[in-house]
Amino acid sequence: MSSTADNPIIPSATVLLVKDIEDAFEIFMVTRHQKIRFAGGALVFPGGKLDPIDSDEALLATCRGQKGPAGELTDEELAFRICGIRETFEEAGVLLARDNDTGQSLSGERCVDLAHQYREALHGGETTLLAVIQKENITLACDQMILFARWVTPKFFPKRFDTFFFLARVPRDQIASHDDIESTDSLWTTPADALSDADEGRKIVVFATRANLRKLALFDNVDGLIESTIENEIVTVEPVITDNEGDVTFRIRDDAGYPLLEHTEYGGSVLKVKS
Repeated sequence: MSSTADNPIIPSATVLLVKDIEDAFEIFMVTRHQKIRFAGGALVFPGGKLDPIDSDEALLATCRGQKGPAGELTDEELAFRICGIRETFEEAGVLLARDNDTGQSLSGERCVDLAHQYREALHGGETTLLAVIQKENITLACDQMILFARWVTPKFFPKRFDTFFFLARVPRDQIASHDDIESTDSLWTTPADALSDADEGRKIVVFATRANLRKLALFDNVDGLIESTIENEIVTVEPVITDNEGDVTFRIRDDAGYPLLEHTEYGGSVLKVKS
């Protein structure tokens, strides 16, 4: 790890796509490409850094007036949600939006069709999210994204993020798939199964993901998860790291609302970050 504490912090958004199954719920996760600088090869939730296009005035205008639990969403709140929606469409093929004619959330079948038409072009900069929603007569569902957590990458890492984690319920028929660009694999899994994969070495899971999976695993269904999330204050979490002869321990503040406050990764951090 770098010894520099002054690395710039990059604003970003991550989306926890959740859907009910019998007696539980599942969350969509992707395996990041090994060559990605931040957490390459790790099992993560879809997301990415805030782009200037997420604050485009014309795009913001299509979303204004939507409300969250605390009232009408500000332009800044909309921009982070737009970022999450864009990244989720690019990485998972799920577009969190409503049809303007019916007012209904997009079905899994329609998301597959839209991904086939626009996903690669959007990822490659050949089209924009604004162009897609205008052509398809849809509106981004920013109000369906509920702030679940906010994490800041620990000091001394050469690349640091200020990440907003959003919950988004999707219909059961949503399929979702990885993009084979930033991610090489994907799955719908329960939080408990994802943690088991991490504990038994089948998947690489960084501390922030592990902690959020542990929090998700406290719930049996999406309704209970969303209700609790809305009721509780979001505390910004920035882990503190100690290194004891190569064994790296992450610790977070006691009032952050997590069942996992401390975790040691023996033999070095699994968060491999290239300078």
